[in-house]
Amino acid sequence: MAPRGTKTAPLGLEDALWAAANQLRSNMDAAEYKHVVLGLLFLKYVSDKFEYRRTELEALVQDETSDYFMPTAAARQMVLDDRDEYTAAGVFWVPEGHRWSDLRKAAKQPNIGSRIDAAMEAIEKENPSLKGVLPKNFNRRELTPSTLAGLIDTFSRDDLAAAEHQGTDVLGRVYEYFLAQFASNEGKNGGEFYTPRSVVSLLVEMLQPFNGRVYDPCCGSGGMFVQAEHFVTAHGGARNDISVFGQEQNPTTWRLAKMNLAIRGIEANLGPEWGDSFHDDKHPDLRADFILANPPFNISNWGGERLTDDKRWKYGTPPPSNANYAWLQHMLHHLSPTGTMGVVLANGSLTVNSSGQGDIRRKMIEDDVVECIVALPSQLFYSVQIPVSLWFLTKDKTARKVGSERPQRNRKGEVLFIDARDMGYMESRTHRNLASEDVARIADAYNAWRGTPDLQPYEDVPGFCASAEICQVADARYALSPGRYVGAALEEDDGVSTEERIGGLVAGIRADLTRRSEIHEKIERALDTLDVVNRG
Repeated sequence: MAPRGTKTAPLGLEDALWAAANQLRSNMDAAEYKHVVLGLLFLKYVSDKFEYRRTELEALVQDETSDYFMPTAAARQMVLDDRDEYTAAGVFWVPEGHRWSDLRKAAKQPNIGSRIDAAMEAIEKENPSLKGVLPKNFNRRELTPSTLAGLIDTFSRDDLAAAEHQGTDVLGRVYEYFLAQFASNEGKNGGEFYTPRSVVSLLVEMLQPFNGRVYDPCCGSGGMFVQAEHFVTAHGGARNDISVFGQEQNPTTWRLAKMNLAIRGIEANLGPEWGDSFHDDKHPDLRADFILANPPFNISNWGGERLTDDKRWKYGTPPPSNANYAWLQHMLHHLSPTGTMGVVLANGSLTVNSSGQGDIRRKMIEDDVVECIVALPSQLFYSVQIPVSLWFLTKDKTARKVGSERPQRNRKGEVLFIDARDMGYMESRTHRNLASEDVARIADAYNAWRGTPDLQPYEDVPGFCASAEICQVADARYALSPGRYVGAALEEDDGVSTEERIGGLVAGIRADLTRRSEIHEKIERALDTLDVVNRG
């Protein structure tokens, strides 16, 4: 099995690039600087890919054994200038005068900002799929020529070019690393475009999207899709085994997602432009095999009062004051009859009963669409410190095997609860992360419970996981907090009997009482002495 989890071997290069780029930030706000840095990284990516393809063609047109061979210099030049030879290979066409090498030569010029803007304009014009995606505001007062020159020099480092030529996805990794760093720097706002990699890894390892349609209705910068593609290729599949559909309502985040996926070579349908999934659904007919999402927590004012009779609210109209159950039902609406979805929600959604939300949850449980709940530790997210849970829903818990799906057992009438609140480690003073071992343990428990044949048979583990019947959930008034079902962890036997343990406690308490009595007597004697002196 391919390695799983969150800890990939760091290049060291990513840290160095980040440190250099961050040093040039000066007083610019991280939220603004993010678009400057990531835009330039994307420009370097498309330009490097173009130059690599051009070098490849130059060799082919001179190779007499190649189908590309051309006998004259003029014919060879025609091939090199043929746009189709690039686009057919999945390479963006970068016009002459706007390539990275051109910008590097002009990096020290005072008009470098306008030259970068012109390059972005030209690349968008030549590649319709990038229309409206690239940032074009480098020529502004707060971005000094020295800052832009420093960034161009930083991304032109020889060791970065060398690493790219090794055939690894270096720029993609750098882009993702920078996204995470900007999310950390932006704090609360960072959560709007970035889901921590360990959480995304856990969702993907549990859902195992080997093939089919993958959908995220609030896709942020597209991290769910990047990780899903990693999963497929790490297990011997091809990138085209999955079809990617997404939507994002924030225009700048939608652009980040488009660049993030393009830099990874992932073809995705994110709609013709940004849009609100509730009020401007870009994929109304989509029925996805896998849905992965991290919607904003507990949002109010989402316009629910304008959607009271919407066909998506199969289990009840969600309240305008909280969109949690609107997200769940929107995604269920888009889930195929045999699909599975994993969603991150704030813990309050597990037990809330106000505004009809308890009734919606009850109907979902009674209809047997709730498959698994995982309680995660707190401090996993940059945006909020509250603990969150993963919801896994499906419309089909039978043992039916569809297409190339792996065998699974009949889980009708059952719900799996996993309590992972004590897992993970503190990556910094304020941020927790899940180790690859944590991800593997949780994912294995879930997939063993589903009946995956190459895993050890599932067993309840007190304090960690428990499989419950729907009638047990009903007895708990449809509350879905895992701690309620998994119980307490068993303590290791240290060889001390209960009588000995109680005897030790009693002796300890008596010793404390004796010490307190002695201290009390000393204080009384001291007070008597003070009283005598005072009277004298």
